[in-house]
Amino acid sequence: MAQHLEVVDLEPASRVWAALRAEAQAVAHDEPGLASLINAVILSHTDLAGALSYQLARKLGDQELRAMSLREVAQEAYRTNPEIVASAEADLQAVYERDPACKGYLQPFLHFKGFQALQTHRVAHWLWLKGRESLAFYLQSRMSELFQVDIHPAAEIGEGAFFDHGTGIVIGETARVGRDVSMLHGVTLGGTGAERGDRHPKVGNGVLLGAGAKVLGNIAIGDNAKIASGSVVLIPVPAGCTAAGVPARLVRCPTCEEPARTMDHTLAGEIMGAGI
Repeated sequence: MAQHLEVVDLEPASRVWAALRAEAQAVAHDEPGLASLINAVILSHTDLAGALSYQLARKLGDQELRAMSLREVAQEAYRTNPEIVASAEADLQAVYERDPACKGYLQPFLHFKGFQALQTHRVAHWLWLKGRESLAFYLQSRMSELFQVDIHPAAEIGEGAFFDHGTGIVIGETARVGRDVSMLHGVTLGGTGAERGDRHPKVGNGVLLGAGAKVLGNIAIGDNAKIASGSVVLIPVPAGCTAAGVPARLVRCPTCEEPARTMDHTLAGEIMGAGI
């Protein structure tokens, strides 16, 4: 895998696209067997929107909804709402900065299902807001089948999200996720029963959700909080605190700074009280 190449004196979005193209050119040169794929997915496009719409269509297309039709849907979404592309750029940057296994931008763009599932959801959410619910549900179903990530198209997810591994992530209809959130495999943002209405968690900015964490109900997880792996959270967590256990209790408050960016899963400090 080619190493990430620094590109300076450009806007952040342009830097991401320029670096992605530079990495793609290096891989196409070093691995001729991949050159056709690299050219089709990245080097034949003039911007990230073009490459991303092609990549999603290549992954999601099937006999019922052909790749060309899916690409047109994604292109319409990006043209109508450029913020979707800006969010994708921030997501790609987040993977590169937070995943120690990531060697550059090309690797997640082509291969990381957490990133690809998130971009599928961003298009599905745009469809949902446009009242095109049937097609939004279709994309949700394809996302679940291909990437083992199930996100209701109505759920709101801020930019700079990082889904590490992605497998088993479930996010319910009325969930809201803030900016710069990191979550690992097996995370659930779900309800507590068969109730209807606003029933799912509201996750603040900069939150870290460890592998297998379950956050259930219409509860708030404050900015820069940390939920330890395997925890079951049923009560709100204050901003800047760590919660761990089944059921979860506070184990440190305040927690480390910017847990979603540092990906610090350690549980320092003594347990505080019997419950949150």
